[in-house]
Amino acid sequence: MDRGAIAEINLSAIAYNLKIVNRSVKERPVIAVVKADAYGHGSLEVSKRLIQEGVSFLAVAYTGEAIHLRSAGIRAPIIVLFDCKDIHNFFDFDLLPVIHTSTTASALSREAKKRGTTIKVHVKVDTGMGRLGLYGKHVIKDIMNIAGMDGIELAGLMSHFSDADLSDTSFAAIQLKAFNVIRDTLYKKLNRKIFSHMANSAAVINFEDAHIDAVRPGLMLYGYSPISKNAECGMRNAELKSKIGNPKSEIVNLMPAMRVRTKILCIRSLSPDSPVSYGRTFVTKRKSTIGVIPLGYADGYNRLFSNNGVVLVRGNRVPVVGRVCMDLTMVDLTEIRDAKEGDEVIVLGQQGNETITAYELAQKAQTIPYEILTSLGSHSKKEYIHNSLHNESTSSIIYA
Repeated sequence: MDRGAIAEINLSAIAYNLKIVNRSVKERPVIAVVKADAYGHGSLEVSKRLIQEGVSFLAVAYTGEAIHLRSAGIRAPIIVLFDCKDIHNFFDFDLLPVIHTSTTASALSREAKKRGTTIKVHVKVDTGMGRLGLYGKHVIKDIMNIAGMDGIELAGLMSHFSDADLSDTSFAAIQLKAFNVIRDTLYKKLNRKIFSHMANSAAVINFEDAHIDAVRPGLMLYGYSPISKNAECGMRNAELKSKIGNPKSEIVNLMPAMRVRTKILCIRSLSPDSPVSYGRTFVTKRKSTIGVIPLGYADGYNRLFSNNGVVLVRGNRVPVVGRVCMDLTMVDLTEIRDAKEGDEVIVLGQQGNETITAYELAQKAQTIPYEILTSLGSHSKKEYIHNSLHNESTSSIIYA
């Protein structure tokens, strides 16, 4: 058998989430963030569906991710957020580089002159993230120098919020004010508006002033809100749906697009006082039925789920017992009388009336939903489901 789990990716859920973004930002252009293999959901199939649904741009972290999309036939504009190496790739594959330093801009200018062409660029300014971007007293001067370089067309201006959740927007407001000062100054100096974007998923949901000319949603496209009050309480999708009466709440009425499943590999009957897995951190207190599933930390299932996680079997929540191993995890099936080898096990998603969300897993693993999705998604085989979400027929394609 192949190792690991299968991640079912519902592309119609992603389309549904995009519609929520569009409504909340009043049809502004959407720069769909598909970096890190679309947060583990598979960048190629996700990008195809997002383009079909009308996104204006795609955004990736590095040129390698963009080249993967271009090589598969994706022709939509692709913004490369972080990369500044292999300058020729931006020209060869018609990519939009984000400029963080004047050095990169100079290299692009030299290559453009060599090719006798012009390249469009977006310039990033650091308004408080402390990571990448032009910063300091000479920001305007640096941007004007870049705008004046041969072969460079200043097509966009961007920044990034440092608050992963915006339940308190006070610092985000400071960042936005700093960004707008730069934007307004450039307008006066260039006598034209620069296409500007700053809003991530959290700002799409909770900070309308930051929507500006376009938005850059990531996590919410995949069905999760980054706002901490939702992540901390581990809301299930049904609970989120119940809040649709509040217009603001509709924005977080998102549909998780990933469901991760595996099967019971083996079932063992153990007597009381039997240790399970490394370190004997779990010892049975009764006659127990222990299921072994072919999934471990090498497959993106965090070792912190040891004696802490849950999975779904036959619609029931079943505890993980003992330490999660590299390739295997043990679960206590004692209460599931009719469980058998080969039964479906849900690691993330819904089975029957029960659901395990990325919020819940993140809480148990002391992390954030982003890491859960990228870890499980990147290690799993993918099955893409095209589902109308209205109980109509579905079709799926399986990719290794």
